[in-house]
Amino acid sequence: MRVTTLSYIELETRSDPDSAVIWLHGLGASGHDFEPVVPELRLPKDAGVRFIFPHAPTLPVTINGGMHMPAWYDIKAMDIDRTVDEEQLLKSAEAIGELIEQEIERGIDSKRIIVAGFSQGGAVAYQVGLAYPKPLAGILGLSTYFATFKSIKPSDANREIPIRIYHGTHDPMVPESLGRQSYLNLEEMGYNVRYGTYPMDHSVCLEEILDIGKFITEHLKLA
Repeated sequence: MRVTTLSYIELETRSDPDSAVIWLHGLGASGHDFEPVVPELRLPKDAGVRFIFPHAPTLPVTINGGMHMPAWYDIKAMDIDRTVDEEQLLKSAEAIGELIEQEIERGIDSKRIIVAGFSQGGAVAYQVGLAYPKPLAGILGLSTYFATFKSIKPSDANREIPIRIYHGTHDPMVPESLGRQSYLNLEEMGYNVRYGTYPMDHSVCLEEILDIGKFITEHLKLA
């Protein structure tokens, strides 16, 4: 098996998975963040899904006084458009691309791989999912924003990729307006994107988790 840049947690719903979900956490968290969510997704009992929860590298984060913490990239200012270190974001996207390639080498068809991301993990998910040179099954953007929409070079392989954006209406960290703007940007670019909100803050709720499970079930053709 290839050596990947990132360490990660791996969870399989059965011993011979035929699909995969690569799920990125948010700033200051770890791959353990969404591990407990898997049983709550209510996937079909016979579904064979390998969940990959990568750990972000430790970086100094400007908006937190330069404190070192798990981060996919530095956030330099909390302005409405988010001033981010795009070079670091692209490096993280490249590392997630390595995980996708690893799954393909392990026998998973690229069309049965979903990339999901929460908060700044979602910004990386947009970048890697839209630019990846092989067709993927879907992108989930959770309480996030499209940091690279002005610079991204989309791949023709994923022009038809289904995208779902879910956001809390009371989010104080990533305002819901940023999630809606991501939706509008993607729609203008011609993508198959849908948008949903929940009465929550910068987190996930049961209703959202169930909707995520439905998206995974539908686009990995588990039912």
